[in-house]
Amino acid sequence: MEIKILGAHNTESQNTKCSSLLIDGVLAIDAGGLASSLSFEAQRRLKAILLTHQHYDHVKDIPAIAMNLYLQNTTINIYSNQAVCDALSSHLLDGELYPKFLEQPPGEPTVKFTVIEPLKIQQIAGYSVLAVQVNHPVATIGYQVASPDGSTIFYTGDTGPALTDCWQHISPQLLIIEVTAPNRFEEFSRQSGHLTPSLLERELVSFRELKGYMPRVIAVHINPQLEDEIAGEIAAVSRELGSPITLGYEGMGLSL
Repeated sequence: MEIKILGAHNTESQNTKCSSLLIDGVLAIDAGGLASSLSFEAQRRLKAILLTHQHYDHVKDIPAIAMNLYLQNTTINIYSNQAVCDALSSHLLDGELYPKFLEQPPGEPTVKFTVIEPLKIQQIAGYSVLAVQVNHPVATIGYQVASPDGSTIFYTGDTGPALTDCWQHISPQLLIIEVTAPNRFEEFSRQSGHLTPSLLERELVSFRELKGYMPRVIAVHINPQLEDEIAGEIAAVSRELGSPITLGYEGMGLSL
């Protein structure tokens, strides 16, 4: 399994892009930096997109992807919960802000949306995908993705603390998890459903106690203006746990 981090941050600039991952060039998770990171040819190779939730920095490139594929008479399969489908059809692909790519009968629509069932393994684009609820103010699902050769990752999307129930359902080799702000923003992070390095440490300790091992950990959804501070605190957590934790970055490649 080859994973590429297309967007590792929570705000966009010349050098940073919003949340998006690409697996083996065919399966994307979140679309904050999807269209802007891929050539037209690479966009046409996409077989499916998994969306964690409807917040803008995770779905903002869906209209651009849809327009590009519409011009190529190509359908893209998108999976998430009903709230994401409603948000896309009501606010982004609503016929005013952008065309209603979710509704183009007769024939295949440009965007084919499927509501994914939590805690039930589904076959998507050749992968075994398990959707698991995480802790965020809106309904949000993380995804465990397993390839046919047994390589397994879990991506949380946006999440706050209290992930013990989530950990019970997953066993990834690679954990890609959000760390949005440094420790001095802990109260804000708790209220807004995000993690700081110290909150991450508690969740990883919980994971290790429950599962008996520690996966490789990559932190994403980083606020770029606070990244140096986050990096120092993540390094301290890594030393304390005796396990590597790496900050993700745009273009980062990971192999399993």
